[in-house]
Amino acid sequence: MALDERLLSVLVCPIDKGALLYFVSDAILYNPRLRRLYRVESDIPLMRADQAQPVEADQHGRLVSRAPTEAVTTLDLPVAHLLASAG
Repeated sequence: MALDERLLSVLVCPIDKGALLYFVSDAILYNPRLRRLYRVESDIPLMRADQAQPVEADQHGRLVSRAPTEAVTTLDLPVAHLLASAG
């Protein structure tokens, strides 16, 4: 089950307060700027800063390449805008 759109509209990264990519099929929220991943378990986002999992370069590349077709963003930003800010 996907996270509710109302929840997505307020979720931000607890570290940099920026928007996240949400991959429904993987049940993860991803910050491409910091390369940090947050799990969603039983429809509950695990969003404490100490729960962020670092992402290696190869996994980051796979997530970024999938984002335009598979991800939605928090804060109603276009995916392309979020990826551009990731540098």
